[in-house]
Amino acid sequence: MKNTTKLLIAFAMVIAGLQLTSAQNVRPTITVLNIDTKGLSLDPQQMGNLVRIELEKLDTFDVTDRYDVVYLVDKNKLNIANCYGKLCLLEVGNTIKTDYMFTGSVELYGQTIIATFRLINVKTGTVEKTAVDEYLNYPLEVQQMASITIRKMFGLSNTEEVVLRLTKKFDYENSINNPNKSRLNLSGPRFGYTFLFGHQVQRLTASKSEGGYEIYPTMFQFGYQFEKQYLNEGNYQALFEFIPMLTGVDQQLVIPSITLLNGFRNNKHGWEIAIGPTISLASYKQLAEVNGKYYTETELKKMGVTNYELEKTIDSRGEARLASALVVAFGKTFKSGKMNIPVNIWASIPTKEGFRLGISIGYNSKK
Repeated sequence: MKNTTKLLIAFAMVIAGLQLTSAQNVRPTITVLNIDTKGLSLDPQQMGNLVRIELEKLDTFDVTDRYDVVYLVDKNKLNIANCYGKLCLLEVGNTIKTDYMFTGSVELYGQTIIATFRLINVKTGTVEKTAVDEYLNYPLEVQQMASITIRKMFGLSNTEEVVLRLTKKFDYENSINNPNKSRLNLSGPRFGYTFLFGHQVQRLTASKSEGGYEIYPTMFQFGYQFEKQYLNEGNYQALFEFIPMLTGVDQQLVIPSITLLNGFRNNKHGWEIAIGPTISLASYKQLAEVNGKYYTETELKKMGVTNYELEKTIDSRGEARLASALVVAFGKTFKSGKMNIPVNIWASIPTKEGFRLGISIGYNSKK
C-alpha cells in the first residue's frame, strides 16, 4: 500500500512538472495592425508587415500572422483604418484575445526619419514599452531602421557600425548612405609638392649648357582627381582614380602627367591605399657619362673618346618622350561638415633614374 502511494505521488509530481514546463514554454501573443507612415513610399499596411517580420525575428512572441489579422478583423467587423491610439488598440486586442498590441509610426520630417513604437499590454491596459529613434533620410533602409528600434526597445544589441551609418550625418561613404556605386565621392582639385631623388636630380640641377634645367629638385603640382567606385560593401570601397596633373610651374616648367590608380578605402576611418602607373612627358637624349659629365656621341668623337656607352638620359636639348613609373599612394580623408579633405602621400618605385616622393591635398563637398 505504501509503495502504491509513493508511485501515485511520484506520478503526480511528474505530471505537475510537465504542466509547469508546458506553461513556461507558452509565449505571449502579440498583434500588429498597421504602422502609420508619412512621407515614405510604404503605406501603413506595408509598414505593419515589415514590423511584424522584425518582431518574428526576435523569437520572443507568438506574432499573429498577417492573414489571421485580416481574418479576425473581418470576422469581428473591426475598423482599423486609423487605429493607432491606445483606446482603439485595447478594444481590438480584447476582441481578438491577444496579450499585446504593437503600434507606432515611421515618418519623414525634413531630412530626418523618426521611428516611434509602443508595446501595449492588453490585460493591464498600459503602455509597457516605448522607443523613439531618429535616422537620416535613407528611405531604402526603413526596414533596417525598424529592426534597430525594435531590438533596442526589447533590450537587444545592434551592430554599432550600422547604427552609425544610419544616424551619423557625416559618416564616410558606404553602401547605405551612398547606394549609387558610380557616384564620384572624392573627385576634386589636388595640389601639393613632389621631391626628386637619385640620378635625375643631377640632370635637373645641371646648367642648361650641359642639358640640365637649372632647377631645384622640389616642384609644385596641381591637377584634378576623377574617382569612381566600382565596389562598395562592408567596411571597404574599391576605387579607380584618374589624375591629370601639371608639375613645375613654380620653376618655369610645364610637365604634364596622368596617373591611374586602383585601390581601396576604409569606410569607417577614411584610410586608403592605391597603386598604379603614372605617365609623364619629358625630354630625353642619347648621352654617355664621362668623368661625371654627359656628352652626345658627336661630342665624344670630337674629343677622341672611344670607350663609352650611350643611354637614354634626361636632357633639356632632347626630344619629348613619354616616361612611366609605378606609384604607390597612402592617404586618409578628413571630414569637416560636408567637406571631404583627402591627404595623400605617394612614392614612385625606384629605377635607375631615381625615385620621387610626394604629398597632395584636396577637397570636395559631399553631394
